[in-house]
Amino acid sequence: IISRTYCDPKSFAWEHEFKAFVEEASKDQFGLKVKLPNGNVASRVLPIQIHELDNEDINLFESVLRGVLRGIEFIYKSAGVNRPLLPKEENPQDNLNHTNYRDQINKVGNAIKDIITAIQHYSANKDEITQEVSKPETTSQKSNNTPIIITSVIALALIILGIIFIPRLFKASEDIEKSIAVLPFKNDSPDQERMYFINGTMEAILDNLCKIKDLRVPGRTSVEQYRDNLKPIPTIGKELDVNYILEGSGHRDGNNVRLFVQLLDARKDKHLWSKTYDADIEDIFSMQSEIAQLVATEIEAIITPEEKQLIEKIPTFDLTAYDYYQRGKAEINMVPPMLAYGTPASSQVLDRAEYLFRKALECDSTFALAYTGLANVYYGKNYSREYLSENFMDTVMVLVNKALSYDSQLPEAYLIRGSCYFEKGDPDKAVQEYNKVLQYNPNNWLAYYLKGYTYGASDPVKGFENLFEAVKRNHGSELPEILKYISFQFIYCGFYEPAYQYAHNALNLDGDSVDYLYYLSTAIGVTQNDFQKSLDLLKQAYQIDSTNFWILGFWGQAESFLSHNKESLMYFRKLYEGSISSGQMPFTELHRIGYAYMQNGYSEEAEYFFDKHIEYKTAEIELGRPRGTKSLDYMSYYDLAAVYSCKGDKERAFENLRIFVSKSHPKMGMLMYLKNDPLLNSLRDDQEFQEIVNDYEIKTTQEKEKLRKWLEEQDML
Repeated sequence: IISRTYCDPKSFAWEHEFKAFVEEASKDQFGLKVKLPNGNVASRVLPIQIHELDNEDINLFESVLRGVLRGIEFIYKSAGVNRPLLPKEENPQDNLNHTNYRDQINKVGNAIKDIITAIQHYSANKDEITQEVSKPETTSQKSNNTPIIITSVIALALIILGIIFIPRLFKASEDIEKSIAVLPFKNDSPDQERMYFINGTMEAILDNLCKIKDLRVPGRTSVEQYRDNLKPIPTIGKELDVNYILEGSGHRDGNNVRLFVQLLDARKDKHLWSKTYDADIEDIFSMQSEIAQLVATEIEAIITPEEKQLIEKIPTFDLTAYDYYQRGKAEINMVPPMLAYGTPASSQVLDRAEYLFRKALECDSTFALAYTGLANVYYGKNYSREYLSENFMDTVMVLVNKALSYDSQLPEAYLIRGSCYFEKGDPDKAVQEYNKVLQYNPNNWLAYYLKGYTYGASDPVKGFENLFEAVKRNHGSELPEILKYISFQFIYCGFYEPAYQYAHNALNLDGDSVDYLYYLSTAIGVTQNDFQKSLDLLKQAYQIDSTNFWILGFWGQAESFLSHNKESLMYFRKLYEGSISSGQMPFTELHRIGYAYMQNGYSEEAEYFFDKHIEYKTAEIELGRPRGTKSLDYMSYYDLAAVYSCKGDKERAFENLRIFVSKSHPKMGMLMYLKNDPLLNSLRDDQEFQEIVNDYEIKTTQEKEKLRKWLEEQDML
């Protein structure tokens, strides 16, 4: 039974009971984890939690247990309250899970029974063998040894044969990865307004399957492409890189629900299992849970007790609240994942979603998922508006923390909180939150993507590892953007070939030739320092889309690097005018716009943009925004060094440049800028600048070789 005070490494119980048991159990014939009668695996340590634990205590506990802490809770949870359950709860309906003392005792009893049964079953077989060997014999010592020797020889022979042949017999089944896609369910109701309910049911089943670590499950957006464009099952399986497909359809008439689901082997185009449910709406959560567990059992995926608990968790006991939540989620699903790119959705969609989530909370003020939905809305509405505000993301954080106070195992909440920490300039905390997401949902592609994005500047290997995991779990509309970001990372790490390949893969998926030409031109300019060739590619992109801000910005840069000052100013002007007319400010290019004006003799305009740039970058640093922190390589310091160089303030230029090179992770792309950026020209003849560049080049070359070695190990070079 663990509480906050129990997790004390100095205590007798911790050192001589808990740790001692873990050590002994790990060595005995049963092992620390046993296989239960139902096929699942359970730890012989069964934590009973009587208090919420701090993250530090959880990490400490898990480090000894060598697994995830998901105990049975004896915790009364209601608004602002966390305390042990009473022996008799007078109003169990008031707490989050509607639990009482009797329910939890039953859970403990059943869990202990399953573990003991597993051990007894193992022991029974062992006792039979022991008794048979121990039978008294009347033969001589010599005759006693003979059968033992013969038995040993036979046993050894069987082991050798097993080693040789058993892997061959079972190799085919072992090679079949447990991967499944849940296709969009069909709405059999004549009332199409019920589509949100059918979609919500499908998504709930998908989410339940995603909680099983033994499965690989592409996300909702990966399967959305097959809603109205059904292809043969083997084709879908191949395109999504999965071996199994779950199809379904549903009908809701008032409180009556009919659901039909079937499991298919995508490789063989073979029907494996199907079931029809006719039930009341009150049974919707048990249906969603049962379907996920039946599917996992059918394809022999292991469900741990902790995962089973997550799958069977009921999000709310108020079905009206759940209905409002499903409607709000349907609105949010109409837009891209805002957390991935920080792009606000249309205000109309967010307004509708906000109304519906608030209605859900009016019905159930403890509904954790509704709070995360509301946090998502606020994130989209206020990201740009509050970016340089001291209150940036505060409302989102309040809502997310509220959600986690009611459900501490909610991956959606940890995902948003991780993004908030990242935006507030704390990437280490952001990664911790993303790890929490993956603890409760091992198939969340967005958590992997955001981890990769966060690591991208400070640890490229970890960045690529997580980005590749995101690719494995996303085959939807976001995949091209993931591939483009991987291409971008390769560009700034100095690897042209993989950068080109990933940009080309994105082109094959979305056909966006403008983006492809942009990434290709950037790769050639940054990795090969060939800005004339970059311009040739940018011209092709410009003919397709003359309003693309990325094209105009890099075109202005390329012309500047080639000392084409008039042309540089022309394209930077187009960028600035287009940005202002669309209600945006090109903050990342203000210093380069100022330099273009300066080179063409417009001193007042140049000073305006230089001062604006200093104001913005200083605020980024003071408020801890990504470009001013290690989240994105301390780029604000480099940009300030560049603008102070243009203004002739060498002291401040070197001050910011020193910070940049000392704290940022060295990359070949930034080495190219240090060597060639015209905005730093006033510093180039200084001995200190040459020493800074030489030192940065040594570090960059070393880091590139480390990454090259890792890429070669992954067969990517």
